[in-house]
Amino acid sequence: MRVALGRVSIGLASLVAGDRAFRCGQPDGCARILCERRSCAEARGSGWRGRGVPQSELQTAEKLEPSVPGIRLNIGLVKYRRGDYPGAVAPLASVVNDQPDSFQARYLLGLCYVFTERYAEAVTFLEPLWTQASNNFMYLYVLGIAAHNSGQKELDEKALARLVEVGGDAPEFYLILGKAYLNRHEPEKAIAELQRAESAKPDMPFLHFGLGIAYMRVNDNERAEAEFRKEIAVEPDLPDIYEQLGEFYLKAGKDEQAEMAFHAALHRNPKMPASLFGLAKINVRREKYQLALTQIEGAVRYAPESQNVHFMRGRILMKLGRREEAQKEMLAAKRLLDASADKGKEPASMDDSRVRHPELAEPPQ
Repeated sequence: MRVALGRVSIGLASLVAGDRAFRCGQPDGCARILCERRSCAEARGSGWRGRGVPQSELQTAEKLEPSVPGIRLNIGLVKYRRGDYPGAVAPLASVVNDQPDSFQARYLLGLCYVFTERYAEAVTFLEPLWTQASNNFMYLYVLGIAAHNSGQKELDEKALARLVEVGGDAPEFYLILGKAYLNRHEPEKAIAELQRAESAKPDMPFLHFGLGIAYMRVNDNERAEAEFRKEIAVEPDLPDIYEQLGEFYLKAGKDEQAEMAFHAALHRNPKMPASLFGLAKINVRREKYQLALTQIEGAVRYAPESQNVHFMRGRILMKLGRREEAQKEMLAAKRLLDASADKGKEPASMDDSRVRHPELAEPPQ
């Protein structure tokens, strides 16, 4: 059976066959659909960019066969690969609801909750995978992030102890262990582990990123900047490193360098709220309030749960004489802050103390 979708058509039978493999615990069979569709897209020259099945095709297939969870899994994968973590939640959650034992869907859903800073929910979906995944140091790393940031100290300690136990002697393990120590605000331990990784594999992606953050934490700014520059040499298209460099310069009062770095980040990914927030801060300092308002509204769009973003928008509106709107923004910021306090977690923010996790952006195989 084939279903026409405008200029192209989907072999719905292959999607259903992939779903059967998914139901039988063979996610590779389901994921093979993406590879088949990639070949077709490349043959058509239809703008394939290595991101899986065109999302519109999958969504049409979902409407035609709503009972096929494999299609919804692939919709979630496409959104995940595009960095649309909030958008990936609904299709992945529906798969987990239909197939509670789906490792792939549950793990991806947990990752989405980590990226959107919904850490307690991430733990809810990740912790049940312990029996299957507690030998996988990437899983333990993600679980540790979620546990630490949701205040679940016992689980955080358990994940770290197991991470040390199963890690082995690979440089990738030392990178992840170093990042785990950064998440726990132990920069000296992080530096030691990251340097072990560097001695074995100095050009490993994300290594110098982590070292730069660790040196920032111990106020060694010269070495921090050097490490960020090394990361750019290794990963010149990684938007996160430019954003981090921008925040580094902003903290140092080097607004022009910060502005260049934030623009470089947004050139590579226009949906980076911290870069928009940073640019807004710079333009507030310059008293360019209308431009700052445009930038902070972009930050609000992509980080609606950040009380800092709402507070900044309120300040800018006040400067523009829009007092009533400003007061509403201040109240929104206070509500977010109070809600975080009620849940016993750190409020979502846009400051340079956050640890980014670009190494998690590629979906697990």
